[in-house]
Amino acid sequence: MLSPGILVVRFGSIGDILLATPLLRVIRQRYPHARLNVLTQRKYVPLVADSPHLDEVIGVAPKDPMLALGRRLRHARYTFLLDLEGTTRSRLLRMLVPGRWRTAPQYRLAKELLVRTKENHYPEDAPVAERFFDAARDLEIEPDGGPPEFFLNPEAEQHAAAWLERAQLGGQRPFVAFAPGASKATKRWPLDYWVTLIKRVVNTGADAVMVGGAPDGALATEIAARSSKRAVSAAGVLGLQATGAVLRRAAAVVTGHTAAMHMATAVSTPVVALAGPTVREFGYYPYNAVRATVLERDLPCRPCARDGGPECPLQHHFCMREITPDAAFAALARTLA
Repeated sequence: MLSPGILVVRFGSIGDILLATPLLRVIRQRYPHARLNVLTQRKYVPLVADSPHLDEVIGVAPKDPMLALGRRLRHARYTFLLDLEGTTRSRLLRMLVPGRWRTAPQYRLAKELLVRTKENHYPEDAPVAERFFDAARDLEIEPDGGPPEFFLNPEAEQHAAAWLERAQLGGQRPFVAFAPGASKATKRWPLDYWVTLIKRVVNTGADAVMVGGAPDGALATEIAARSSKRAVSAAGVLGLQATGAVLRRAAAVVTGHTAAMHMATAVSTPVVALAGPTVREFGYYPYNAVRATVLERDLPCRPCARDGGPECPLQHHFCMREITPDAAFAALARTLA
């Protein structure tokens, strides 16, 4: 088949979509003349909108009617349909759009057993980016060993450059980006640790930029205010593309297990990642990063949840509190060296 039509479905989240980009790259290399489209949430379209590997990115909102979407996709007549999601929504889509669907393993039971028993029951030790390739088994492709990709458009580059200039950052001095937020409280490093680390980084002559989404804005602003006049927050101010452009300009990024970790990896910026309640068996560590250091504590209570939680079940939060600012600063120095 010379020119198949291929649809890749991944509604969210930021990290998962970026981890799917190695699959998109390899599909395009193997099938240069294929019609290759991605279906995702509308708010995540900027993550792949400028990819040269894609013909179209279809964005949907959570309340968009599935019946109308199904009719549109049936009319497109795809040869291969790849479900990287495995959720109720994607399963409904598979019912509405008959065709050659293949899925990627989610290993939900293995993840739950690892949380409950602290024993690894995963049948393979592959990262998520490579598990996605299971959905493309009919396409006869394999991972190419490359990292995720986040392609930035010129407008985003200009927006980021203008914002940095207004903030008087990134001119004469290098800057380090920090991502202090996280979707769950147990994945967040203590606020005082961020302040201590940023003060040390600024004392070396570098600037500091906080990044994150709108929910991280208040936390990032407080950390910046308590750290230094040369620490500024862009959290909740810049969109996905402009944030990616800021990360690309950073000397390095210090982040928890968040979207910023994958975004930085995808724009080839060195990463220092702070892993607390989650573990690498889940498959979400920096994938084939140019340079990455993961700091974590080997504790018998890890992992305590599949994706973090509202509070430490044992009320001590050692998984994050025992990663000290000194350890993070040393890792950052090694990463930059």
